[in-house]
Amino acid sequence: MKKTTGTDRSITRNWRPATQAVRGGTWRSEHGETSEALFLTSGYTYPDAATPAARFAGDEQGMTYSRLQNPTVAMLEERIALMEGAEACRAQASGMAAMTAALLCQLETGDHVVAARAAFGSCRWLVDNLLPKFGIETTVIDSAVDAEWEKAIRPNTKVFFFETPANPTLDVVDLAYVCGLAKAHGITTVVDNAFATSALQRPMEFGADVVAYSATKLMDGQGRVLAGAVCGTSEWIEEVLLPFQRNTGPNCAPFNAWVVLKGLETLSLRAHRQSENALELGRFIEPRVPRVLHPGLASHPRHELAARQMDAFGPIFAFDVGDRAKAFALLDALELVDISNNIGDARSLMCHPASTTHAGMSAEARAEMGVTEGLLRINVGLEDIADVTEDLDRALSAAGF
Repeated sequence: MKKTTGTDRSITRNWRPATQAVRGGTWRSEHGETSEALFLTSGYTYPDAATPAARFAGDEQGMTYSRLQNPTVAMLEERIALMEGAEACRAQASGMAAMTAALLCQLETGDHVVAARAAFGSCRWLVDNLLPKFGIETTVIDSAVDAEWEKAIRPNTKVFFFETPANPTLDVVDLAYVCGLAKAHGITTVVDNAFATSALQRPMEFGADVVAYSATKLMDGQGRVLAGAVCGTSEWIEEVLLPFQRNTGPNCAPFNAWVVLKGLETLSLRAHRQSENALELGRFIEPRVPRVLHPGLASHPRHELAARQMDAFGPIFAFDVGDRAKAFALLDALELVDISNNIGDARSLMCHPASTTHAGMSAEARAEMGVTEGLLRINVGLEDIADVTEDLDRALSAAGF
């Protein structure tokens, strides 16, 4: 394959984000295709016996096996790294593969992790159930209280793990403070940036070490495939993450990587438009319900912080209608917005986290996180916002609001 200017870091690092999103990481074959090629292959052939020996020894660049490298996946990795401002990236099979790999690759028995209590249900499962099975200690804190981070540090603390904004309560973490605190104590920060992506927030600009993603969400943006990504320094990716990934195999499929590559071309346009729509809808809903959790609204306890570290507030927010019966009544009255537990889609979607994304947690854990029986999470899409607003107006009335 011919490596174009899209993979020449001396050129691409000077491109602006919108250009990187369209052209970053692009290779071309001898056919000169404009769209990235899709390489559906598990293995590769070699011109002679010395070539694979050199490649497996690390003395020569080149493909060996698609669990280690694939041209389509490599293009996605390079593009995500450029957009993130990271030195390197490895694509994963899903968002949870990314979170699991980002943690387990660097932790061992006796280590300690400080994690935010507000998190996607499966991320909390990693902290509450999986890590302790390997003798890894965990402490869960209120991530919005800065003092709790320092208070939780122990001599064996290895990782700070958190989402910002968090799923589904939209808790916002002070990136500069927490990442600075971590560096001062030799702790690695792992930030789940799926609710924002690099189009709206770049944690590494605030000192984050590792940024992990469910690329299934906004990066794809149209509900088509599963994918994930982990970004960091070249040294960390190659020496810490890659040995784990090489030998456990949570790799992104080439087809899925190709779909996400196409999604990245329009990511910024979608993320900003959906953010505008979500803010307008949040302002409409706020007077009607007991509580709205939207970092773009002045009522959010960390609105000013979110405004400082985000370019826009994202397409996702939550609101509380009081109890499960009212939440279900509202969902059942929807005509346009779909009931779905996915996010980041171009379509507006809504779900009841307590009975879906966080159903596997105990009632006590959900209460600790703020995932109440009346909480609803909405992903605002690209439809005409007037139509979405009319649908919510009708559903709110049907639920008694």
